[in-house]
Amino acid sequence: MPESTLNIPSSGANRGEPDAHVVLGKLTSPHGIKGWLKVYAYTNPIDSIFDYPEWWVRQGASLKRYRVIQGRRQGKGLVVELEGVGDRTAAETLSQAEILMPKAELPALADDEYYWYQLEGLAVFTSTGERLGRVSGLFETGANDVLVVRGDRDAIDRRERLLPYLPGDVITDVDIDAGWMRVDWDPAF
Repeated sequence: MPESTLNIPSSGANRGEPDAHVVLGKLTSPHGIKGWLKVYAYTNPIDSIFDYPEWWVRQGASLKRYRVIQGRRQGKGLVVELEGVGDRTAAETLSQAEILMPKAELPALADDEYYWYQLEGLAVFTSTGERLGRVSGLFETGANDVLVVRGDRDAIDRRERLLPYLPGDVITDVDIDAGWMRVDWDPAF
């Protein structure tokens, strides 16, 4: 089975801090008057965010657990009803809050699968040992995921490179514990 990724970023990745949680998405705005909220999910497929019956919701330094009563697709997006959020005013207080999940509660993956947050920060080396930098992020293109590799002080240059995440082709080896990945990539590109 080829290596694969699930696009769940680390909640600390954008802040430069380690975190015991990953960001599954965010609550964007109220939906209606009964306390429902619109959801922007980072999961793939997007509605798999509802596979988690409880969410940790973070606003600033505040972190609170909510039980998901029900969630569904609404047009091209998602909406959710959370326990204890019974009207529009309560929903408004959660606008723009992050939806988190403890890393320890994420489903186990096969040996050749990774969550995006696990790849972020890995040092990237070519098959000839040249350091290209570190994975600073990933994004979807439809055809395949793309690694954003930024040159750092130990890299051959300070360039940013976009590498297709193609296990077995471009991505030849990943060692999460050691903190690196090897790629079959010409540094001139």
